[in-house]
Amino acid sequence: MTENAAEPVLDTEAVLGRLWERNYDPATQGIIEDLPLEPHWRCLDVGAGLGSMSYWMSERAHRGSVLALDVETHNIDERRAPNLSVRRADVTEADFEPRSFDLVLFRAVLSYLSDPEELVARAARWLSPGGWMVAEDFYFMPSEDGPSALGRKVVDAYTKGASEGGMDMRMARRLPAMLSGAGLDSVDLRLRPLGPGQGAEENELMRRRMELQGQPLVDDGLLTSEEISEFNAMLERPEVRDVTTLQFSAWGQRTA
Repeated sequence: MTENAAEPVLDTEAVLGRLWERNYDPATQGIIEDLPLEPHWRCLDVGAGLGSMSYWMSERAHRGSVLALDVETHNIDERRAPNLSVRRADVTEADFEPRSFDLVLFRAVLSYLSDPEELVARAARWLSPGGWMVAEDFYFMPSEDGPSALGRKVVDAYTKGASEGGMDMRMARRLPAMLSGAGLDSVDLRLRPLGPGQGAEENELMRRRMELQGQPLVDDGLLTSEEISEFNAMLERPEVRDVTTLQFSAWGQRTA
């Protein structure tokens, strides 16, 4: 950044993070708004990313507190709210006293852990009686059922890269069972279809992700630059509309 620049130049992580938040925040906010969210709640945002949900919860729980937890926190501004605090930590190594929170939020975190069930069970103990856990993650559909050959190839390449990066592409399906197994009650579930043609924000996120992060797929011989450009150009075409991923959103309450 030059000293005369009006705004900082965003890195790839921040650009995609903001698009990610714009695409997924409204659904997460809708789920939490349907819970009996109180101004005094103590909230934990695990995998807070750029902090959008932490900021949002800080406004709703203005007499309570919000702790934003992530392995990288340089993009979260703790000064945005007086009741917001930020902690750089790996949640698999972090621990809190029982009954420390009224709301624990996991977004796109559990699918990267070797033992997500253990963390959910441990996090359930962090909840106060009456507190809620909300967990969201992604389930990738079999690529061979896709409507276009190029779409199938792109999905194969992307899922191969994500899997090699440590993501469990099927874990999200187990979220409701995990929450119930951790002793939470009133467990419920919402599914959102994702993929080409599933909304303007979804298309833009996919397009920018391929533009900014597609080069490793080219370098590995999984796709060509021309195929990435062609895929991005056809995202708006109705004949290639597809559901490549399901977003699983599950929530449950600790009643005792």
